[in-house]
Amino acid sequence: MPRDRFITLEGGEGAGKSTQARLLATKLEEMGHRVLITREPGGSPGAETIRRLIVNGDTDRWTPKAETLLLFAAREDHLARTIRPALARGDWVICDRFVDSTMAYQGVAQKLGSKFVNELRELVVGDDMPALTLVLDLAPETGLARAGRRANGEDRYERMETEFHETLRQAFLNIAKNEPERCVVIDAERNETVVAEAIWAVVRGYLDRDCH
Repeated sequence: MPRDRFITLEGGEGAGKSTQARLLATKLEEMGHRVLITREPGGSPGAETIRRLIVNGDTDRWTPKAETLLLFAAREDHLARTIRPALARGDWVICDRFVDSTMAYQGVAQKLGSKFVNELRELVVGDDMPALTLVLDLAPETGLARAGRRANGEDRYERMETEFHETLRQAFLNIAKNEPERCVVIDAERNETVVAEAIWAVVRGYLDRDCH
């Protein structure tokens, strides 16, 4: 069963996921909920160490299979040390990227295929899937222009070819289309306030429906 208080934000580079995670957390906290914001790859000390191996360096630093194994190693540690304990406390968890990113980036855009990713998802994630996934959708050129303004040096994916990012966008849209009960596509071309309002409308509807 999906985890009721587990929300993920997905999308390509520069979609505004981290900003929207913070804005959504503020809304939930105003309602009296405890909220943990986390991210992937990362979210626990061990996973953050693995993150540095993945988001830096040459674009061809890893084979797709090696990169996927690293991501799931980080995800195992993240789930065990951060996500599951928070959910067990009754907190809401908002995660900037989760397993859908692995499917989109490595499974589709890096052409690894879905079978390997799904097998690892079953092994590592199991029933700990989010109940709600918000897919922030925008044109790759817009996202890359926004991402280019970041100064943290974590630009390995941004430096990949245009075709990669176009494939990535379609991969996320296909995931959302195939799992409409979990995924909602949000138009992220708009300014962050409008996007935040659209996200809150979805989450508020989810709260009214499922979390009495």
